[in-house]
Order: sequence, then structure tokens, then C-alpha cells
Amino acid sequence: MKTLTSTALAVILAAGAAQAGCGIESGSVRILANDFDALGIVIDEAATCAGDGVTVESNMTTEHKALQVPALTVDPAQYTVAVVANNSIVPLLNNGLIRPLDDLVEKYGDTLQPSQLIKIDGQTMAIAFMGNGQHLFIRGDVLEEAGLEQPTTMEGILEAAKIIREKGIMEYPLAAADQAGWYLANEFVNTYLGYGGEFFAAGSAEPAISGEAGIKTLEMMKAMTEYMEPEYMTFTADEMKAMYLSGDVAIMTQWGSMVNGHIDPAGPAPEIGEATVLAPAPTVGGGSVPAAALWWDGFTIAKNISDEDAEASFIAMVHGIRPEIAQENPSAATWLMKDFAAPASAQGVLGTAAAGAKPYPMSPYMGLMHTALGAELSDFMQGTESAEQALADVEAAYRTAAKEAGFLQ
Repeated sequence: MKTLTSTALAVILAAGAAQAGCGIESGSVRILANDFDALGIVIDEAATCAGDGVTVESNMTTEHKALQVPALTVDPAQYTVAVVANNSIVPLLNNGLIRPLDDLVEKYGDTLQPSQLIKIDGQTMAIAFMGNGQHLFIRGDVLEEAGLEQPTTMEGILEAAKIIREKGIMEYPLAAADQAGWYLANEFVNTYLGYGGEFFAAGSAEPAISGEAGIKTLEMMKAMTEYMEPEYMTFTADEMKAMYLSGDVAIMTQWGSMVNGHIDPAGPAPEIGEATVLAPAPTVGGGSVPAAALWWDGFTIAKNISDEDAEASFIAMVHGIRPEIAQENPSAATWLMKDFAAPASAQGVLGTAAAGAKPYPMSPYMGLMHTALGAELSDFMQGTESAEQALADVEAAYRTAAKEAGFLQ
């Protein structure tokens, strides 16, 4: 399987999307997606295509990754559309559950730009409509009170947190999504990329995380927890948002797609939103690569559905990502639509991309690595296991899964 290069993703982040009126004669559109505001905007617009023999249904859930493979494996598939990102498309590709879109692009995607077409082995398998990534959310007013400059490195964040605590401003000024499982693994991936780490030996599925970069990554993740609430192993992105808006966090790395909920002047904490500085993801260890992966979000069309439903679904989704939607909701996401003028709220993601952040790996076995990381790093984070042993456990768990999947002998 081919993967996106950082250059290709940067092109995507600077590119545009397309418009097509509904014009659907008949068909069933059934959408499975993650649950956050920006996707809700797209899906609500797609839903306006319903009527006159066309039905549009959706299931927005944070459990979408667990549902997508079984839901698209049945014939006919439970959903006609799966909204995916860099990582969640991989199991659908591996299992042959989504269809090439080139024929639909030719018929209904005349304003889609080439950089939006996510191609795997020469075929368009997804349409990207928004860029995403994690970057710094900083309480500028807290920094000012502490007499601090804006930190740009993870080491600088630790120093800032120490001073904020010593001055009695906040006891636990930091937060990270360290909940065991997907979130914890994602924190490792972000920091490990910042250290320049490689997940696999070149040209193979052999794991390669147990070296110096892996150990430094775990040590930095653990150091950060010194300045987090003791329940840090329960934190998800949504819980971090609630903590931030409650005034309990000064510095955190959060998803760009969630910016609007943090800075909304009509939201629960407008004064915090006004004081928030959105900055690129920090570097670490003296490196120049941001410690955060770049992501794209896009849609795929199920293979095990009728051509009629596939066509209706493609048209409805393209309608949902027409340029006007981005123009009417400029702060909701780092949209990829044509002629989108990025507002200040997108500067964190765009700054991270411009600094050379790497895309989340799209190798077919990265999902197995992510699962192993999420399952095996908890003991280290809770202080009951060494970094070396934790990484050895990850590699052992990964090897078992990779052998079962046929990636390793």
C-alpha cells in the first residue's frame, strides 16, 4: 500500500474542495462518522439531499472505528458512507470494504482538485475535505500572570508548568489525552514523531520502537504528568476540553477540529476563549519536527452496496462539502474547500503543517502497532514498569498480532 508523504499532505492542507448540487433521483445514504462539530456540519448538509425517493441517515459516534469493519462487511453494508481519517481508512482497505471512486469523481467531481483525491495504488479511495492535527492551546493570560514567554518546545512547557505551580497560579497547569487505549497510543505517536522515531524497520513490518527515541518519548510523557491532575490516565480530548473551559488547565495539546468549542464567544467560557493562544505543536529533544501528526478527514463509499446507493451517497457527501459550507463556518475546521480563507482559528494546524509535521502513518500494520501501544504503556505511565520493559511488551504484543494478520512470519 502506498502512503501519503508529508509533502502530499501539505498540498492537501493548502488545497480546495468541490461543489455539486444534490440532483439525486433515488437511493439510500447511510453515513457512519466520528462525533465532533465539524463533521456534524458536513453531515447535516448532506442530509438536506433527502426527499423525493432519497433517504439520508447518519450515526455519529466515537465508537465508529470499532463499528466500521463489521458494518461494511455484511452485504448489503449497513452504511454506504464511512467518514475516515489517515488511520481509520486502513482496515477498510485491508479488508476490501470500500470502492474506488474514480468513476464517480469523473461524473460528479468536476470541481474537486487533484490534491483532494486520496489515491492508493493509483485509485481514488477517499475524498479529503478537512485537515486536522493536534497543536497547542495556551492560556495567554496565565502566561502573562506568570511572567512567561510562549513555550515552543515540550521542555519549555515543563519549565512553564513548574513556574506556574511555584507562583501558586495553578497546581496542575497541564493536560494530555492519556486515557489507556487509543488516546495513550496517540500521545506516544505524536511525541515519538517529534523525536524523529521510526515505527518499523525500513521496508518491513518489523517493529522498531524500542530504541533511544522510544525511551525518550516515554520519559517525556511521564515527565508531563507531574503537572497534571492525578487522574490523568482517564483524560480524553472531550474531558480536556471541559477542564480547559473550567479554567483548570493552562497549556495542552488539543485537536484543531475542536478549536471552535474552546474559543466560542457565545460558549460557556468566553473569557477563556478570548485569552486562548493557538500555536503550532511543540518540538522536542532539540528537533525541528513538531511533536504531532498531521491528519486528514474524508469520506469513503462502501463496496457492498448498490451502484444506485453509491452514486446517491457520493453526490450527497460532495454537496455536504461544497465551498459555501466552509465559508459559512470558517472557524469550525481547517477546511480544504476551494477558496477557503483560513481564519486565525486554523493557524495551529496550518502552523504545525508548515513546520514540517509528519502525517500519521498509513502503513497497513500501523493499526496493530497503535493497539499494542494503547494496551501496553499503562503500567509505565502508572510507574509500575520501566520504559524498556514497556516497549518490549509493545513489540511482543505487536508481533503476535502481526503474525496472526500475516504481516510477519
